Amino acid sequence: MSQKLESLNPATGDVVGIHAIDGPAEVDAAVARAREASAWWGELGFEGRKRVLGQWKGVLARRMGQLADVVHQETGKPHADAQLEVGLAIDHLSWAAAHAEKVLGPHKVFAGLLMANQAASVEYPPLGVIGVIGPWNYPVFTPMGSIVYALAAGNAVVYKPSEYTPGVGVWLAESLAQVVPHHPLLQVVIGHGETGAALCRSDVDKLAFTGSTDTGKKVMAACAENLTPVLIEAGGKDALIVDEDADLPAAAEAAIWGAFSNAGQTCAGVERVYVHERVYDAFLEQVTEQAKGIHAGAHQGAHFGPMTMPGQVEVVRRHVDDALARGARAILGGPESVGEHFVQPVVLTDVPHDSCAITEETFGPTMTVTRVGDMDEAVELANDTGFGLGSSVFSRTRGMELARRIRSGMTAVNSVISFVGIPALPFGGVGDSGFGRIHGADGLKEFTYAKAIARQRVRPPMLLTSFARSPKHDAAFAQVINVLHGRASQLPKLRRSVR
Repeated sequence: MSQKLESLNPATGDVVGIHAIDGPAEVDAAVARAREASAWWGELGFEGRKRVLGQWKGVLARRMGQLADVVHQETGKPHADAQLEVGLAIDHLSWAAAHAEKVLGPHKVFAGLLMANQAASVEYPPLGVIGVIGPWNYPVFTPMGSIVYALAAGNAVVYKPSEYTPGVGVWLAESLAQVVPHHPLLQVVIGHGETGAALCRSDVDKLAFTGSTDTGKKVMAACAENLTPVLIEAGGKDALIVDEDADLPAAAEAAIWGAFSNAGQTCAGVERVYVHERVYDAFLEQVTEQAKGIHAGAHQGAHFGPMTMPGQVEVVRRHVDDALARGARAILGGPESVGEHFVQPVVLTDVPHDSCAITEETFGPTMTVTRVGDMDEAVELANDTGFGLGSSVFSRTRGMELARRIRSGMTAVNSVISFVGIPALPFGGVGDSGFGRIHGADGLKEFTYAKAIARQRVRPPMLLTSFARSPKHDAAFAQVINVLHGRASQLPKLRRSVR
């Protein structure tokens, strides 16, 4: 008898669905089916794929409420928040389908004067079969950032959803199967870490993973056995910087949303806030005033839901208790905010810089607020982390300057997390937050390989790639290189330093 996986509503503990667990044999069979489907899908061409993905987009849009309800049941998040992520995913699907040919199709490139007899071009064929391992916090939007861009690029996909949200993955695959019933372009394999490991070791051409940094390292190790390339979107400890000229009500509103929405279970959310000392007290007043009515719950009117992964509650509890034990102050909430299933908002100040609430990803509805003397100190503290996923800056005059100084893959200026809603922008991090990109042109290219083609238009005056090349040709070649590149650079003269 095959093993079963129960999907539970984290707010109530009720069983939402029961699914058979897929082992290595089932995973390999799914990849083999995907290999056949990818051949048909690739031959369909950009226009054919655009039509199919457009039909799928219509199905998702018309049934958005139904999908949002599945998300609501499996994650506990409010239905409106579930609908928001579904809508964003649909918008990304539309962009990827519409722009795939422009980004990936043949492009002419300049061959250079030395190779002027050649016509040069580059194009981006699909890899074939892409494995995707997705998270539970945004079970539609986040994995679809890999799935739809991989499909638009011409690949088939085998998707392993989180064991906490398998029903969402099944729903997505079945919705695409309604459009293309005879070609398994998107298949779902269900299970725990063993199923994910089997997908890593399977015959996929690339593996896209979203999850914790520690699990990302295990994914890389498993994929390395077959030299399978990986895309890793791992955790974050994202900072928000508030300058002295910032719009404080807007900055506070953004900080609250970035820290507390989705119960703080957002990899690119706000966990650390650094505020210029001249507006620090006023900013805290705005935060406490705006956040005092924000609360978690399963009832209608709750601003966010439960902690989807039960073990994460203890992480939040440990971070809050450690900070308070080391001298921090809770200006909103406190230890009593951490319940069995729900965590109410917590805002901490005076948190020691080496506290785990500052150094580790909390992934809960908490926020640390730190006073800084100037923006140089704010940038230094924001960058003092191994993570580098997202960030935010609030400043009327220095927003772009400060954004460029923060070591992160993405930065929002005078807003928060806005970069995820812009399909043309790449999404991804640096350092412990991973590597590779989804979304945008970079996200399309991530699931392809660059194919360079040089076509000889006319016979060259000097045939360099021939054993018939003469000393005369060698001398002429040297002369051409000297003419093209031998002129001395106009560099400023260096003066000898005088002590």
